[in-house]
This record gives sequence, structure tokens and C-alpha cells, in this order.
Amino acid sequence: MIRFLTTLLLSAGALALLGQGAGLPLVGTAQALHECGARHGARDVDKGTRAGGCKNLDERDVFYGDPRPDAPELAYRGPYATGVRTVEVVNPGQIDLVNYVPGEPAPLYDRPLTLEIWYPADLKPGEKQITTYDDHLGTGPGVPDRPVTPFTFPGRAARGAAPDLSGGPYPLVIVSHGYPGSRVLLSNLSENLPSKGYVVVAIDHTESTHADKVSFAGTLLNRPLDIHFVLNAVADMSNFGTEDFLAGMVDDERTAVIGFSMGGYGALVAAGAGLTEFMIGNSFLSPGGFLARYRPGSEAYQDLLDDRIKAIVAFAPCCATFGFWDPATLQGLTVPSFFIVGDQDRTAPFAGVEFLVENTVKSDRYYLKYQGAIHEVPVNPAPPISESNYAEWLHYQEPAWDNRKLNNVNQHFVTAFLGLHLGDDPGVYEPYLNLLEPVSNDSPRTGRDDPRYWKGFTEYGAIGMELRHFPAE
Repeated sequence: MIRFLTTLLLSAGALALLGQGAGLPLVGTAQALHECGARHGARDVDKGTRAGGCKNLDERDVFYGDPRPDAPELAYRGPYATGVRTVEVVNPGQIDLVNYVPGEPAPLYDRPLTLEIWYPADLKPGEKQITTYDDHLGTGPGVPDRPVTPFTFPGRAARGAAPDLSGGPYPLVIVSHGYPGSRVLLSNLSENLPSKGYVVVAIDHTESTHADKVSFAGTLLNRPLDIHFVLNAVADMSNFGTEDFLAGMVDDERTAVIGFSMGGYGALVAAGAGLTEFMIGNSFLSPGGFLARYRPGSEAYQDLLDDRIKAIVAFAPCCATFGFWDPATLQGLTVPSFFIVGDQDRTAPFAGVEFLVENTVKSDRYYLKYQGAIHEVPVNPAPPISESNYAEWLHYQEPAWDNRKLNNVNQHFVTAFLGLHLGDDPGVYEPYLNLLEPVSNDSPRTGRDDPRYWKGFTEYGAIGMELRHFPAE
């Protein structure tokens, strides 16, 4: 399945066919369309006109994650259509840090989690890859300058479509958002990967979303637990013989975790990077000492770790400058890793990511740096509703980059990284990641025959980036 895809991806002509086959618009046929209700011009449709919005969407519109004309080769969608469903799960008996009182027994609660699940789909005749997603502006309740405000935006996936079992079971990718964030904040990537033969599950981390953010300490405790609970829940859903739509769809033995910001923290801890004694003993960040669950070498932490996680991608991972890890605790990360960051990031300071890259020495790791970028390197473009509030707009928009460009480059390199570590034919992907010239500005701008040219990029497409590979010791 994945071997078949990689052969197709090597041909520019095949890429155009894949785009048409998966319902993508060809360059030049699309009309800009973003958040529902925002007018972005009008177009003749059946001798009439209409404005942009969530009514009368069609596949010629531009959706988040679509390729720009300069998109690198692996950013284009693969041969599968993408389906999507929303699923509610509950993790019983979890510690309730929101209502915890120091010195008293920890209260427990059944922790609800909303999942968005994208998967290879078998479309019926006439069924379209068009859906809508609900999200919110805001940073939790009670913030007057950033009130919680719902909005909707369109996506390129078929809601409720039948699963396509023809190439399965497929590797699993779990996506963990920032603090705050949402399960659809990275839909540009989450929709893309299923077209290449992955099942992608993005988590709304309760008490950590745009709408309900309340507890930083609770987020630190729950991120790794949420990731592992969801891995087990999806594995159960995919068992043959169940009546779930995922039955037979998921190869949970090939799982990757993609985390952004606080989600990067969650991915690191879930994959083996335990916390320092400084963190565990911090009464503010670890009230009750509950973060002792992530003490390296402890029985509780060893029981949590899961060898089904074969790789992680950490976009601008949080907290390395705050004493969460040291060189000794980072020895526990042994799965391959991919760190992606802007060199002007001050939210999860760039120096912290460099520290992680330098000290996760047991991991075979890749490191992509965007010159001039800040923190929002993986997220969807800013929805028009955010433009009236600068703080909300900046939660999405990279000031020095076009987010669509970043989305396409991320799609390209994450496809290569996951193909290398989860795919059937890793040799196809290795040349996209192990570059002779790691600094893009020093590579040729044209002349693809030059061995220093960044493989898969268009002419003048590889500007302002640096990609390095550090093999595990």
C-alpha cells in the first residue's frame, strides 16, 4: 500500500493525477474560501453568483492544507480519499487537579475526550470530500480581552464516509494540540496524511482547549495519559469483529505521535523522556507530586510507556527551558524524532528546542528550522474572524511566513519522516530527509540535477530553512 504510493509520488505527472483522483482542485481553478460566513469574492455557479461561506461549498474552493503552486512534492495528497468522523470517549477514574485541594485525597473523575478521526475512505458515487469543523477563538473562560467565540471553517474530507480497507491496516498517527488549542487546529496536516495511508486521531484535551482551558498543572499531568489512553481506545476500536467503523483499519503496532507546543511535551513524555526531580517536586506545576508518575525508571512510568509508539514529531515543543528535562532524563527517548521549530520562537523558546535536539542523543532525530518564524509553524492559516483581535490572529499567523507555505513544507517532510519510520518502503523517503546541503539558502535555487538541490522542491521553493539529521549514539 505505502510502497505503491511512494512510486506514484516520484512522478510530477502522477502528482497531478493523484490530485484529481482525490478530488483536489487543479492550480488556477480555485476560489479563496476560509472561515464560514466570510466573503472572499463571488463566482459564477450555474449562471448565478455566490459568496464564500459554508453553504454551497464545492471542491474548487481553497481549503486549509491545499497545495500552493510551489508546494514541494510530498505535500500533494495521495491516492486515497479522506473520510472523517467525530468520536467521544471517556477515560474513567482520572485525577481531577482542577478541584484538588492540597493535603486532601485527590478527587477522581471520568475524563471525557473528543476525538476527530481521519481515515482512508471509500466514497460512494457523488460523495464529496467536503465537511465543516467547529472551533473557538479564546483562551478559556473568563478572559475579557479574548472571549470564547465559536466559529466554523470548511475542510476537505468526507464526513461519515465508509472506510477503505483495501490497503489496511494502516499506521496510526495521534495528534496533540497546544495549550490552548483544539483537535482541528492542525487539520491541514491531519486531512493530508490519510490520503497516503494513515489513520489520524486528533484529541481535544479536556481543560486545555480554546473553549475550556483552566489548569496548566492538569495539562502537564494529563497530556501523556490522554495520548496513551487514546492509543489503547483506538486499538480496541480497530479489533476485527467489532462493529466499529475502524474495525480492521489500524495497525497500532506502527504508531506515531505528532505534538504541537504542549502537545510536543506530551509526545516527548509519552515516548520516554521522563521529567526531572525539579519538576516532580515543584508544588505549583506538580501539586500533590502527581508528576512523579513520569519519574524515569519508576514502575509507574515504565508501565505507561508503550513500544507501539515508533516515532514522534514535535512542532515547537514546550517547556525545555523551564527545567522539565535534563540530559539524563532525555536519555529515555529512544524512538526516532523530528523537531520542527521557528528560530524566533519565544513562546516555547527556540533555545529549548536546541537543547532537546542536542541532548536526545539516543534518538535518531531530524531537525527542521524555519528562519524568521515564531511559534505557529504547524497551524492552519488565521481564520478571518480572528482579524479583529490581534492576539487571536497571532495565535495562528506567522508574521514572516505564509502559513499555507509552512503547511505544505510540513506535509512534505512529515510524509517523508513517517514513511521512513512507519512505511513499507523507507528507502524511497530517505533522500528527502538526508540532504547534502542542510541550509536551503546555500543550495541551488534552480537546477534540480545538482545533488545539493533540496529533493522534491520547486525552483526557488527551498528558501529560509535548515534541515539536519543527527543519528542516535
